[in-house]
Amino acid sequence: MQRHCERSEAIHFIRMILSVTLSKPVNNIEKTLGREYLKIKIHAVNTADGASYQAEMFTKTQVFHQKFSESELEDFLKENSGITFKNVVTRTDSEEITLLTNKKGKTTELRKKLKTSVAVTVPEALEGTASSRLKVLPAGGFESLNHRKNYLIPEGTPVPFLVLLGIMNDEGKVISSRYDKFRQINRFLEFIDDILPEFADKTAAGLPLRIADFGCGKSYLTFAVHYFLTEIRHINCEIEGLDLKEEVIKYCNDMAGKLGLKGLIFHTGNIADYSGTHSPDIVITLHACDTATDYALKYAVERGARAILSVPCCQHQINTQLQNRGKAGGATGEVPAEFEPLLKWGIIREKFSSLVTDALRGEWLESQGYKVQMLEFIDMEHTPKNILIRAVKKDNKISGKANKLDLIEKLGIIPELFK
Repeated sequence: MQRHCERSEAIHFIRMILSVTLSKPVNNIEKTLGREYLKIKIHAVNTADGASYQAEMFTKTQVFHQKFSESELEDFLKENSGITFKNVVTRTDSEEITLLTNKKGKTTELRKKLKTSVAVTVPEALEGTASSRLKVLPAGGFESLNHRKNYLIPEGTPVPFLVLLGIMNDEGKVISSRYDKFRQINRFLEFIDDILPEFADKTAAGLPLRIADFGCGKSYLTFAVHYFLTEIRHINCEIEGLDLKEEVIKYCNDMAGKLGLKGLIFHTGNIADYSGTHSPDIVITLHACDTATDYALKYAVERGARAILSVPCCQHQINTQLQNRGKAGGATGEVPAEFEPLLKWGIIREKFSSLVTDALRGEWLESQGYKVQMLEFIDMEHTPKNILIRAVKKDNKISGKANKLDLIEKLGIIPELFK
């Protein structure tokens, strides 16, 4: 079907826009958008805070990226469809709409029904509103329209610590810009929840579960774990947070006081020389930088922690050692030839060093009697630091010492845990 209409009539929104492609730019587009874009591709991204879109904006030699909220996308299309771009193709859940604008500004609208569509019910109260005209995918994407993520801390009910930390508003809705942090918190709680059966003896006896959070920072995870255990799982716990920054620790203690939380305290200190009042049952670390992760692992093992959850960060130590060896060895090379391609380029050496560091940490924990898993913490699109080391005490020590020492000797490195 084909019909003619003015641009203002043609630009309207239909529920659940999946993608928009704008092409055939006018000659003076740079004056309007700041760059000579040749094409812009916009698609829905997986957030659960309302509408959200990611745009790829192409010039002749570069690609730029920009995010749009629902209202921002609506404004952008109204301002640019048929004005800065003559061709606009919008794909929804049920049809494809093409707007073609000629030199005189007349717009032709072409509609093509799609064979497969997904029905979305709009509540009567929203009919006729912007929300009913423009809908995007729920969390989980197009394939998961009827399978919204069931978070351990759900959205929709205000959680005091999340409100104070600026992740939720007073009505329990997650702030758009903080949704990644909300997902990260819930993902970490899933790992905590998985290991709770290991402490059934303590929880059944009503004994407190003791947890140490090293490098806690602003303590999003510390508060989340405390809330999850006490309010959702109804488990008595005592949690200590440790960080080097005095102002951060003061902030955390002040917030714990405002919320009236019991069994939660924060200290200023260095992981390397921290002693602690009680031996923890669980040690957690999120992005403890470089060897701080190693000190936390050592502490956990020495104090007999039954579980460790660690997300390492900035594995500089081995990278620096390999970099220095490369300079010293030169073409003759101290490092065996088979490793040279992995050490030749800085960015590859950095990634290789990170993997070697974490692999050796896992090997060391196994040698100390822990069952070790290397798990994906969060999607790579959100953070490249996405490996979580989960170790649970099993007292079944793994040998493999010769292989570890052989790799260490070949690379000429001295990992902190093996000193």
